[in-house]
Amino acid sequence: MIDLGLSKLAIIGVVALIVIGPEKLPKVARMAGTLYGRAQRYLHDIKSEVSREIELDELRSLQKEVQETAQSIKENVEHSLAESRDDVEAAWRGHDSSPGVTATMDDLERKARDFRRKKLVRNSAVPGWYKKRHGGKTHIMSGAARVRKFRPAVQSKSSFF
Repeated sequence: MIDLGLSKLAIIGVVALIVIGPEKLPKVARMAGTLYGRAQRYLHDIKSEVSREIELDELRSLQKEVQETAQSIKENVEHSLAESRDDVEAAWRGHDSSPGVTATMDDLERKARDFRRKKLVRNSAVPGWYKKRHGGKTHIMSGAARVRKFRPAVQSKSSFF
């Protein structure tokens, strides 16, 4: 960087005054100040843009690392789930008491579907008089009605004094 002291600036000012003249010196000084300010703003913009690009590059690399880590975690979880499923299926096959019968997923889904259907039929087939006699629910009560029904009674503090 150029080392400009007070004495050097004074010499530059005197030379400029002699060369340019006293009439044009203020105009030239104003123009030089304006150009110097523009140059400073331009350099500041370039520095901020470079720093923004560096930060953006760092963020991209961080994003790439996070994605790689997430992918590896996903693969580990999928691998452990596959191992667990294989272990369960092996245990299920080894647990069968009859060697000729094996349950498939379709059989299990069909049994679950039949169970849900039979349970729905069982629950909806109970007559109203039976529910009333044995304390079953006969109608749906809203949340506000339940709160009012089960809220403890508030004792009033009315005084005649």
